[in-house]
Amino acid sequence: MTLGEMRRWLESRGIQLTKSLGQNFLHDGNQLRRIVAAAALGPDDRVLEIGPGLGPLTELLLQTAGRVTAVELDERLVAILRERFAATSRLELIHADALAWLRESPRAWSDTKLVANLPYSVGSPIVVELALAPAPPDRMVVTLQWEVIQRLLAAADSEHYGLMTLLVAAQFEAGEWFKIPSSCFHPAPEVDSACLLLRRRREPLVPAEVLPTYVRAAKQSFSQRRKMMRKLLTAAWAAPAVDAALQAAGIPSDARAETVDPPRFATLAMHLARVGRVFNEPYA
Repeated sequence: MTLGEMRRWLESRGIQLTKSLGQNFLHDGNQLRRIVAAAALGPDDRVLEIGPGLGPLTELLLQTAGRVTAVELDERLVAILRERFAATSRLELIHADALAWLRESPRAWSDTKLVANLPYSVGSPIVVELALAPAPPDRMVVTLQWEVIQRLLAAADSEHYGLMTLLVAAQFEAGEWFKIPSSCFHPAPEVDSACLLLRRRREPLVPAEVLPTYVRAAKQSFSQRRKMMRKLLTAAWAAPAVDAALQAAGIPSDARAETVDPPRFATLAMHLARVGRVFNEPYA
């Protein structure tokens, strides 16, 4: 789908794109093909696409994957997608708020790949939601703001390292990435964008039964970035348990969360899990 075709579809339906929905449609064919190549798709693959818009990426996905599930919030765009892809039975089109749909309809994603130019307004929580799923996707190829990609690529004790880095790292490793110029989108966003490949780890950093502790400890540790982890964690776990866990993970008692890498944080969570959770609310 060229930029001219994209504009014609929008003009013919009188559609004005909504900034609040993060509607910046990628139209550059070269960039779209790079995204599909990063997904390493085959005829047996299932793909989840969130925010298909007018379907330029959907079209390429259907050429290589076995089945595509596309989730679109904008009813006007859903009507266009139904018209454009009426002839294929390999596309499941869902009209829904993607983040709410993921939370309300939990399922196993282990046989699925996420390939999406994610709406900037909800891109980060969608990545985290799928990254923490009990059976997460095999890989995620996501286009997001460069600022968010930097968080996913960040190393401990660097400017962009934070809670999102830790949450996604529990079950995923960052792979190849490339920047996408704003001129490749319609309308052109005011922020830089990039595409990143996230591969599911062969072995997660923590087993499934420890993941809730890992997530809670991460959120607790980053609840106040300037404070020491020990002080923050002892608000939730007994001080002797926190001290023992910090020592086992090789984390100084005066360390801040931003200095602790995911493997050491996983060791911390493993030890904290042995003394049980103290939170009553669900972690997701």
